[in-house]
Amino acid sequence: MKILALLPPFLPIDMIRKNVDSILPGVTIRTDTDFQLDESEVLIVTTFTRVDSDLLSRLPSLKFIQVASTGYDNVELKAVKDRKIILSNAPSSNKESVAEHVMGMVLYFLKDFRFLDQELRNGNWPMLTASRELKGKTFGIIGMGAIGRRLAERLLPFEPGIVYYDPRRLDPDQEIAMGITYLELDDLISEADIISIHVPLTPETRNMINGDRIARLKDGAILINTARGEVVDEKALIEAIKKRGVKAGIDVFTQEPPDFKSELFKLDGVLLTPHIAGVTAESQQRFLQETISNVIRFVQGAAPLNVVIG
Repeated sequence: MKILALLPPFLPIDMIRKNVDSILPGVTIRTDTDFQLDESEVLIVTTFTRVDSDLLSRLPSLKFIQVASTGYDNVELKAVKDRKIILSNAPSSNKESVAEHVMGMVLYFLKDFRFLDQELRNGNWPMLTASRELKGKTFGIIGMGAIGRRLAERLLPFEPGIVYYDPRRLDPDQEIAMGITYLELDDLISEADIISIHVPLTPETRNMINGDRIARLKDGAILINTARGEVVDEKALIEAIKKRGVKAGIDVFTQEPPDFKSELFKLDGVLLTPHIAGVTAESQQRFLQETISNVIRFVQGAAPLNVVIG
């Protein structure tokens, strides 16, 4: 079975090719889409490759797409459905990395790290701080998939109250076992001191955290977005940061790279990272292993895991 992998050029292609060849020889690896026709039956992509009608038209034999990522908003889903192509993702490979990234962002704000660091760099020795504890806070998780669940597990030793929203509520027994409480979305936003977003980008989640919902945030609340930029109304968030002391940890942007002239880059109550929450040496190895393992399942005639379409 012919397999094509379309990977961004900044990845260590030679190392990936060597690792892939040792497990699944014969995979064609490209860093571009400049081809007229390819008869591959399997396509491996990251979120950096747009899988649209044009690309699919040049892959007439395609039967299976494996996205080496949690997100798959780079894929034109209707075109995939129309062709009856199976689509899978890798939803759990970066759950450790993202959960740890969120914890780092939250503690950065709670422990007042920016202020303390700047004071010492300016030759001052502050005796007081606005530092706060995570214990006793209400922590809201929007989206209780693999990442949301791992974050909840990471939070338990810090002893906050953990509330969550997901369109598909967990069984009560699962909620009890995980130490979490379900709230409707608007109630969660109103009650939580800290909120972390973990939903895919879909028509339903686009602008989910809109101006009306941002207005529900507590003054001084912390909002962390490591999901997708389009989920949050950026202009409304900027106003909440400026006028109500809301803090924001942002790893994702509507446009990437973002508009560096945006007010976000001028505000003190913001911590910015370059869509890298899920990127660690360990997570990249897991992505590779999970992706290749799932492709092997398909090639050998077994049903692939983590099917999104098909």
